[in-house]
Amino acid sequence: MSAEERVREAVAGRREEVNAAIGEQLPIQRPEQLYEASRYLLDAGGKRLRPTVLLLVAEALTDIEPQSEPYRSFPGLDGSPIDVMSAAVSIEVIQSFTLIHDDIMDDDDLRRGVPAVHREYDVETAILAGDTLYSKAFEFMLETDALPERQVRALDELATTCTEICEGQAFDVSFETRRDVTTDEYLEMVELKTAVLYAAAAAIPAILLGADDEVVDALHGYGLDIGRAFQIQDDVLDLTTPSEKLGKQRGSDLVEGKQTVITLHARDNGVDVDGLVDADDPEAVTEAAIDDAVAELEGVGSIEYARDLAQELVASGKERLEHLPENEARGLLCDVADFLIEREY
Repeated sequence: MSAEERVREAVAGRREEVNAAIGEQLPIQRPEQLYEASRYLLDAGGKRLRPTVLLLVAEALTDIEPQSEPYRSFPGLDGSPIDVMSAAVSIEVIQSFTLIHDDIMDDDDLRRGVPAVHREYDVETAILAGDTLYSKAFEFMLETDALPERQVRALDELATTCTEICEGQAFDVSFETRRDVTTDEYLEMVELKTAVLYAAAAAIPAILLGADDEVVDALHGYGLDIGRAFQIQDDVLDLTTPSEKLGKQRGSDLVEGKQTVITLHARDNGVDVDGLVDADDPEAVTEAAIDDAVAELEGVGSIEYARDLAQELVASGKERLEHLPENEARGLLCDVADFLIEREY
């Protein structure tokens, strides 16, 4: 079995458990439209990569096989049972909250192949749905049954992560009107907007289970590395994957004038990035126009540069896993890191 097949199998099994837990912890209740909208993207799909990372870290630290029913209780390093699934759901609903608000800000029509929440409902309902998911995440993190001091530390990690995500989004928005963004600034933005949630997913189970600070820090670093690589791969896929696979318009980053590591490299190599597509008339941007833009970016090596950078980050992340026991779950975490930059959508 290849690494990709192992990851897809690992994610599929844990996704089923996470989906069941989401249905249990976030039921449709009054007011129905609010909770239907809150569940809308969660029910539309999603790989569940972040909660899978969280569960795999718990499995690696405890060196036990996951329990089939229920997939919740892991022994902390002091022997006390920890409900890691509640933490996994917390991470996933934070991810959904960010997607809802991102789609509103970007005025995107599609997400995961379905209308964005603000299109399916309305902007007001979408904002409320995102806010509901944000607050619910903290409720779920309090349901892990960890020792109080560990719960407080996990909540602090989650709160800091949410603040950093907002900071990253603010940088991303500001970059749209700047033409002097550096690669270092872009990587800082990516770390804040995307990677910190992977870092939280990797570090929080270690916190809840009682791992020492060295292990927690190493796992946090693993999440930052693979999270940045994940976003860089997303930048590549935005240009190279058909719209029907992406679940949104191909080349949307170019159309929206977003800075990416690809466009920054191209600009530094003399490409008129602003002239690659007609951003003034997004609806007139054709697949042929995107093809031409991609060809020009490939011609100066910008897409290859992004792929190389993502590979360097993944290699760094995998090195940090040496702090974990050597077992199947640790191997799967290495496979996940590779998968994040080898996936095609």
